[in-house]
Amino acid sequence: MPKPIKKEMANIEISGIRKFNNQINDIPDMIRLTLGEPDFKTPEHIKQKAIKAIHEDFTNYTANAGMPELRAGVANYLNNKHQLEISEEEVIITVGATEAIAISLETILTAEDEVILPDPVYPGYEPLIQLAGAKTVKIDTTETAFKVTPEALKKAITDKTKAVILPYPSNPTGVTLTKKELEDIANILRDTGIYVIADEIYSELTYQGKHYSIRSCLKEQAIVINGLSKSHAMIGWRIGFLIADKWLIQEMLKIHQYTVTCATSISQVAALEAVSAGADDPFPMRTEYKTRAGFVFDRLTKMGFEVVKPDGAFYFFVKLPDEITIPSFDWAIKLAHEAKVAVVPGNAFSEKGDRYFRLSYAASFDLLAEAMDRLANFMEEV
Repeated sequence: MPKPIKKEMANIEISGIRKFNNQINDIPDMIRLTLGEPDFKTPEHIKQKAIKAIHEDFTNYTANAGMPELRAGVANYLNNKHQLEISEEEVIITVGATEAIAISLETILTAEDEVILPDPVYPGYEPLIQLAGAKTVKIDTTETAFKVTPEALKKAITDKTKAVILPYPSNPTGVTLTKKELEDIANILRDTGIYVIADEIYSELTYQGKHYSIRSCLKEQAIVINGLSKSHAMIGWRIGFLIADKWLIQEMLKIHQYTVTCATSISQVAALEAVSAGADDPFPMRTEYKTRAGFVFDRLTKMGFEVVKPDGAFYFFVKLPDEITIPSFDWAIKLAHEAKVAVVPGNAFSEKGDRYFRLSYAASFDLLAEAMDRLANFMEEV
């Protein structure tokens, strides 16, 4: 009989998003507004660079932290976009933003540490915190337009707080934080030593004004997560960026090295093309997402849904009407079977999310229009 595995595994479950998708996979004629994947193609100039690299047999390991020219390119790209004053030595090229999150948490957390999370939130953070033996402290944002407020943050901080995770624009809510809001949060955290893990993977899909990174006002404590999956429709290429002070990057690199060695060489070549020649690639996608968001917002509000209009990303987190009393999972299953529209039940994101559902508008306009018609007919029969 094998010896027991680590006890923390008992609390880890498959993502609620995946669980839901597995249950509705076989329903025919389904319009899926579930997974957070751009419906655009990777820009052609990026693909051609990767094809060239394949033909030139660029298939060896790269430096653990990533190709030096790519690290420099990422620093230059983010400095130009967000004025972050990053150096090449403060960047690791990771296997997607997910790995960047994982090695950040594994590096800084010890047993009994606490990590503050907004609630509701993307479900990929909490399991990693639990695997480190740490604990989550959640801030309810359902009454504050899905934003962490300075007052709520002050109440959540204890002497065990090691980090705060701030995803913005947010998955699942689409809400972002303004420069003023981030500066107010930074003022609370400054001199506490508490890390801020800023998940900025949707930074290029911000609709209202310019994205502002908290690293600009809290450099030493900020760990920034970014990448190309959403901005350049490069989900499957699995390229993320991990940014932190040089001393911390050197510690994180140890885990990255022994976990994956390095990111894929061909994907790194594609990424170099994206950051050096594709700075404007996100703009057409962002314009289209903003148009779709306006259309879906109008349709949802006409149906009587309570909706916070997103500032970015490509999600709505929609509140269920009071007359619907069944759990969000059961409601979403019913919607899938009867209306052939798939959305993610809000309980996949937290208990606070159980009165909501997440709708992704990363789908063509025609599909969104048909989905809204089906949803409207379904709601009339509720």
